[in-house]
Amino acid sequence: MNKIKSILIALTLTLSLGFAATTQAQSKVAHINAQEFIENLPSYNNAMSQLQKLEQSYRSDIDATLKEAQKKNQQYQSEAETVTREENEKRAMELQEMEQSIREYQQTASQEIQKKREELLRPVLEKAREVIQQVAREKGYEYVFDSSTGAGVLMADGYDLMDDAKAAIGE
Repeated sequence: MNKIKSILIALTLTLSLGFAATTQAQSKVAHINAQEFIENLPSYNNAMSQLQKLEQSYRSDIDATLKEAQKKNQQYQSEAETVTREENEKRAMELQEMEQSIREYQQTASQEIQKKREELLRPVLEKAREVIQQVAREKGYEYVFDSSTGAGVLMADGYDLMDDAKAAIGE
């Protein structure tokens, strides 16, 4: 009887310790559509507005230069038969230089826009990451998966931090 009682106590202790270890080993996991969260931040919308203005400015400059080049090309074509061959060659070189200049400006504009995009969005992304991390810690989650489309996470019934993160950021 004592032997059975000790075996039952040992078994109960083993099961209890095993259950406690299993509970501690399980991680609390949540998810958030990080892209949606970021896109709803006013600071993101402000950054995107600034980028659109910059892009529009570059686009206007490029369009004006293209129109100027097209106008010169039309003028030169209409005058081609009335000027010397040397003059036509000189004009063709001028048009090629204009075309090359436009391409270089487009490339520079693209690089400047990318640089500005990184400069404007870096603080937004860092703030979003910090808020998500803070909310996850407050809620006791050890891992937060990004459930944005293409992020590779398929969600079933995990906890969605979106509302908590929006409330925490206050935007």
